[in-house]
Amino acid sequence: MALAAEQAESGTVHATLNYIFDTGVKPVAESYGPGIGLLRHNTSTFDPQIVPIHDGRQELFSLDTSGFALVDHPTAVKDFYDADELRTVYYPEMEQLIAGQSRAARVHVFDHTLRTSDQAAREARQLREPVLAVHNDYTEWSGPQRVRDFFPDQAEALLERRMAIIQVWRAIAKPVERDPLAIADTRFLEAADFVAAERRFPNRVGEIYQFRYNPAHRWYRFPRMHRDEALVFKVYDSAKDGRARWGAHSAFADPTTPAGAPMRESIEIRAFAFF
Repeated sequence: MALAAEQAESGTVHATLNYIFDTGVKPVAESYGPGIGLLRHNTSTFDPQIVPIHDGRQELFSLDTSGFALVDHPTAVKDFYDADELRTVYYPEMEQLIAGQSRAARVHVFDHTLRTSDQAAREARQLREPVLAVHNDYTEWSGPQRVRDFFPDQAEALLERRMAIIQVWRAIAKPVERDPLAIADTRFLEAADFVAAERRFPNRVGEIYQFRYNPAHRWYRFPRMHRDEALVFKVYDSAKDGRARWGAHSAFADPTTPAGAPMRESIEIRAFAFF
């Protein structure tokens, strides 16, 4: 308890992140169960590492340098579990937010995921669990492929210009204390750290990056993120001009989480940004 209190006061916590142990066999993960809310790693071998995770509220970040930014962003959404309200209220809010942060000419939200640490709520609402593994949601192949999936007739023309996939993560109920999100500064990721992994869904096969451990990685958290804050971060950018293209993130067990802290409830949206 004394160590946890000391870490909370310093702003930096030391917590376990699950990196991948590269066996030379392409890792495979499969989403399954009600609402495809469960994740099964079929061939992955994990390499848990205790790493420092710094308080991101003490620094400044941007999408094109670090690959992410925390912004104040009140939402008009009343019920995040109302699918119609998400599409009519939240999606337009997110498209406007991402356009402002990225300066994209066009933004299109194409997906969202609701997650909770509460197993009973996951089963009742068909939600997904927090992902306790270091990953990035898209790769050099799967980023453009998602454009082809959603815009088959326009994809090749759209992909002739710069395109990014940008995500937004936020708490949807109480401030997040349990299973919060850690995010890595992309400037400290190296090409050798990335491991392409197959991601299987009931109706398609995708690809993500998992990551080998590298002590040079620099991790951040934003303690007690609340409903009117949004973490905006890149998971793909076609530009190869030195700006941030990728990132790495993971949920983690925070040693400073107080006993009896509420279960995490969060939403992430995924959007194409066309320039």
